[in-house]
Amino acid sequence: MSHIATPWPVYSGPLGVQLLEHGTVFTVWAPSATSVKLRLFTSSIERESAYTIVDLTRIEDGAWRYASTERLTGTYYDYLLSFPISQVATPPNDAVISTADGTVTIRTADPWAKASGVNGERSMVVDLAATDPQGWDGDQAPQVPASQTVIWETHVGDFSNDPHGGFPQEHRGKFLAFTDAHTTLDCQPGGFPTGIAYLRHLGVTHVQIMPFYDYGSVNEATGTPYNWGYDPVAYDVPEGSYSTDPYDGAVRIRECKAMIAALHRAGIRVIMDVVYNHMYENDNEFERMVPGYFCRRDDKGDFANGSGCGNDMASERPMFSRFIVESLVYWASEYHVDGFRFDLMGLLDTQTLNRARAELDRLPDGKSILMYGEPWSADTTAAEPSFTLADKKGRKLLDARIGWFCDESRDSIKGNVMLERDPGYVNGSSDAFAAQVRHALNGWRGTEAQGKQVGQIVQYVSAHDDLTLWDKLCLTMRDDPAHADYDATGDVQDILAANAIAAGLVLTSAGLPFMLSGEEFTRTKYGCDNSFDRSAQLNWLDWRRASRLTALIEWYRTLIAIRKTRPAFYDGVRRTLDAPDGIIAALVGEHLAVCANPTSSSVTVALPADVPVQQSTWSVLADSTDAADPSGSVGASISGGSLHMPARAFVICERSAQ
Repeated sequence: MSHIATPWPVYSGPLGVQLLEHGTVFTVWAPSATSVKLRLFTSSIERESAYTIVDLTRIEDGAWRYASTERLTGTYYDYLLSFPISQVATPPNDAVISTADGTVTIRTADPWAKASGVNGERSMVVDLAATDPQGWDGDQAPQVPASQTVIWETHVGDFSNDPHGGFPQEHRGKFLAFTDAHTTLDCQPGGFPTGIAYLRHLGVTHVQIMPFYDYGSVNEATGTPYNWGYDPVAYDVPEGSYSTDPYDGAVRIRECKAMIAALHRAGIRVIMDVVYNHMYENDNEFERMVPGYFCRRDDKGDFANGSGCGNDMASERPMFSRFIVESLVYWASEYHVDGFRFDLMGLLDTQTLNRARAELDRLPDGKSILMYGEPWSADTTAAEPSFTLADKKGRKLLDARIGWFCDESRDSIKGNVMLERDPGYVNGSSDAFAAQVRHALNGWRGTEAQGKQVGQIVQYVSAHDDLTLWDKLCLTMRDDPAHADYDATGDVQDILAANAIAAGLVLTSAGLPFMLSGEEFTRTKYGCDNSFDRSAQLNWLDWRRASRLTALIEWYRTLIAIRKTRPAFYDGVRRTLDAPDGIIAALVGEHLAVCANPTSSSVTVALPADVPVQQSTWSVLADSTDAADPSGSVGASISGGSLHMPARAFVICERSAQ
C-alpha cells in the first residue's frame, strides 16, 4: 500500500533559474518551507563561503522567488530552507535543528538546475547559448526510418578507456572521445578502426549511452571509482567526471553537446539512458526541497523500494510528473537527444509517459524521438493506486510509440538471465524453445506479449545488465569455462556459432534490434553478471579483442546492412516453413526466408516454390558459417528447391525473379 503525500498546491510557472538580459530570477517550489534563503558563491569549491545570502519571497502555489538585477552567469548557488520539525520525518545529518523555534534548516542544491559544480554540491547559473560548440546551430540528427534502426548500447567510459583504443589520453573516458573521428588500434596508420570510425564501419544507426546526467557514485574530481551511473543526483546536468574540467559547470555541457554533434556527423542518432525511478540516495535534492513529497512511501511511512536502490520516485505526483516531462523535453531540445531509454520503466506511471510522448511529438522532428524502457521493477513499489504503472500488466496502456525490452525474446534465444546455467534455443535447448523463438521472429504478434505495433518490441539478447551474451554461452556450453573460452582463444567454434545464430535471430526479427556494445566481438566480463561498480578494465571495450574477431564482426555488419535494405524484416509477417524438430525456418514477406540450425547435424529445409506472379529462384543471401569458422567450413547451398544447411548455422535466403 502507498502512503499518500500531503496534497500541496501545484505550481505551473517556471522553476530553476531564468537568465534574463539584465537580471537573474531564482524560483523553487517548496510549499512546506517557512523560509528559503539563496546563497551565492564565486566557485564550486566546497570550502568557499557564500559572498551573498538573500531571502526568497513566497509567491503563489508553494513557490518562492528572488529576482536579481544582475546577470549572474557563472555564479554558483544553493539554498537554505527552514521547515517546522513536524514536516521532516528524518532530518539529514547536516540539518540544523532549532528547538527554540521548532524548526529544522536544510541545505540543498537546486533540483531544477541546468548546471552544477563539482559533484553537484552547488548549482550554477549558466548561459546555455554560450555552451554551444562550434556549428551547434547547424547540428542535425540523421533521418533513420524505423525499418533501418539498429541500437548499440555503450557507456561513456567503456567506449574509450582502453589504452589501446587510440584515443588521446586526455579524452579517454570522456565525452570528447566521441569527437575523435579517425582513431585506430594503438594509433596505427590504416589500422583497425576504433571508436566512431568503428561504429561507422559496423553500420549501427543509434547509440544508446548509459547514464550521462550528473550521478553520485563517482567522485568527479578524480573520476573514480568506476560506476555505470544509475544513481542520479541532478537529472538535467551532464556528469562532470566525463568532462575535462568538472569544476566549471559550463565545460561538461559544452563537451556533452560536442559528443552528440560528433555522433550526428557520423550518421548516428543518440539515445539517453534515463533513471527517473530512483535517485542516488533517500536524502536527495527533491526530498530536501519538499520533505515527504517526491519519494514514494509505504503505509508505514518508510521509503518504497521497488527499484532495489532504497527510494522510488513518485512519478504520479503532479510536480514530479511535470519534472519528468520537462526534463525529457529539455534534453531533446537543448542537447538534441534523439531518444530515451527508461530504466525500470515499470516503476513509472503510464500517464506521465504518454504525456511525455505527446510533448516530445510537439518538438521539431519530435515524432522521430524514440521512447522505450524496461517493463518491470526490482520489487514492489507503493504507487498511488489510481495510477497504472508501465510494467507488463500496464504496458498496453502506453502510446503505440513507447516500446519495451522484450525479455521473452532474450530468454527464449539464450536462456533465462536469472539462471546462468539454463540454456536457450541457440545453446542447447532448441527443441524446448523453438516455438517461442518463432514468436520472437514475428514480434510476438498474436500473443500476450505483442504491442500495438511491432516497433514497440525491442529485440535483444544482451544489455549492460546480467551476463554478456558470450559469458552466458560459455557458462551454458561448457561445464567449467576456462580463460581460453572467455577469451575466445581456445576451441570455441561451437560457441561462436551460437553467438552468430543469436545475432541472426535478433537482427531478422520484427521490431527494433538492440545489442550491447562488443556483443559483436564476444565481449566478456569473465562471468561477472553485475559489473556496475567493478574495475574500468573489466568493463571497457577491448579493442584488441575486436581486431582479432573480425569474422564475427563482419557477420553482424552483414546482417545490419541486409536489414537496412529490406524493410520486411522490421514489420513483415513471418510464416513458418516445414522443418525438422528444433529447426526454425520462416518466410518473411514473400521474398525472404530465414533458417536457424543450432544443432550439431546438417539439415535440409524445403523452400516455398509458389510465387504469385512469376517464376523465381532462391539464393543464399547470408550464411553465418564463416563467422564461426573462417578457416573454410562448407557453407549452406540451395539445390532442387531446398536449402542444405550445415550444423550450427543461420542462413538468410532471398527469392528473385528469373
